[in-house]
Amino acid sequence: MAKVPAAAVAASGLVGGYGVARWTKKRPLGGVALAAAGSLAAYEWNRQAGPPAATALTVAYVAAFAGSHPLAKKVGAWPAVFAVAGGVAAASWAVTRRVQ
Repeated sequence: MAKVPAAAVAASGLVGGYGVARWTKKRPLGGVALAAAGSLAAYEWNRQAGPPAATALTVAYVAAFAGSHPLAKKVGAWPAVFAVAGGVAAASWAVTRRVQ
């Protein structure tokens, strides 16, 4: 089975969660997508880099989600989501590439 990088899963979760919530007009459904991708990413972070790194990256993932809301008021929704998704992906890549 092909391995999908945890950085891509996390970024996709943030973008996809927002997209699902926006297009379905059901915020809880977007939350399900966000949580599912976050759980998969956390599992991979734990497997690749260990519990401390997984915990830190999971906190960053949740903080990015929360931080996208006030950022959206300044730059718009999609730019905010892409910015935080990129930040989480970069952090994930930086942490997990050192371990491999």
